[in-house]
Amino acid sequence: MGTLKTLKTVKKATLATTLGLGLALTSMANAALPGDGVSVTAMHSPIAEEKFQTIIVNKALEKLGYDVQPIKEVDYSAGYTAIANGDLTYTTVNWFPLHNSMYKNAGGDSKFYRKGDYISGAAQGYLVDKKTADKYGITNIADFKKPEIAKLFDTNGDGKADLTGCQAGWGCEGVIEHQLDEFKLRGTIDHNQGAYSAIISDTIARYNDGQPIFYYTWTPYWVSGKLVPGKDVVWLEVPYSANPNGTDTKLPNGKNYGFDINSMKIVANKAWAEKNPAAAKLFEIIKLPINAVSAENMMVANGEDSAKAIERHADLWIKANQKKFNAWIAEAKKAAK
Repeated sequence: MGTLKTLKTVKKATLATTLGLGLALTSMANAALPGDGVSVTAMHSPIAEEKFQTIIVNKALEKLGYDVQPIKEVDYSAGYTAIANGDLTYTTVNWFPLHNSMYKNAGGDSKFYRKGDYISGAAQGYLVDKKTADKYGITNIADFKKPEIAKLFDTNGDGKADLTGCQAGWGCEGVIEHQLDEFKLRGTIDHNQGAYSAIISDTIARYNDGQPIFYYTWTPYWVSGKLVPGKDVVWLEVPYSANPNGTDTKLPNGKNYGFDINSMKIVANKAWAEKNPAAAKLFEIIKLPINAVSAENMMVANGEDSAKAIERHADLWIKANQKKFNAWIAEAKKAAK
């Protein structure tokens, strides 16, 4: 009888120890997450194609324990101000150096944390349809000084070329306006601005109807999947480097398309980043290939543009790159210790 009682006591003690150990391990696991109890709110502009890259970072932050809030869609300049003030936490779409003025005007390095390149190799510039370029020998935007060339791209009958340009507030409009003055093209080119998705859709429709087209675009974006450079369209060079940043835009191969090759950096509120070293490390080390962004953007352009669809795109990319994704999380966790 005494032996049976002893066995029952041992079993109870073992069970209690096991349960206690399990609770302790669970508590330790939760405590090990550096973002526990900390909320984070990302922003991107109203461009749907910027959601994919933002969701990937949000999902990494969730793995670090952060309380990720719904993404806010805000125009760039207002977004920088909101991040500087602490009303929003971060953005993945700091175009460097294109957004230098907005970044500086909102407080610069005194207000923002910014390290590393999230997406590299983003090109921008002017393009025309290849058929017209080949027929008339158009290779440089300076060719539009000739009224006979400009008239080829006139869509409203005023004799000037109609450039499908940059939406106001994006930063690229400042470069275009600067170059129209610098290269003395005001008399032959109209810079048409508006909702970019609408005006580029009209441009593509004109191309499909066999008409000449002249437009600005950037990568990563779906347009270069619909109008393929070298096949459907050609990039135009500029006479020399001229932009508000005062940078040299000439490429190593000697070509000069008038815009810097940009990277997209993650910019966060500096005070928040200093209090959250795990997130800060993640922002510094996470990388997304530009071709992955372009491929996803094409899916968006082809109709997979709902928030649910874009989140699925992000999940698929993470799954295909799980080892790399896990390594980022591990390194970020180390930064919190």
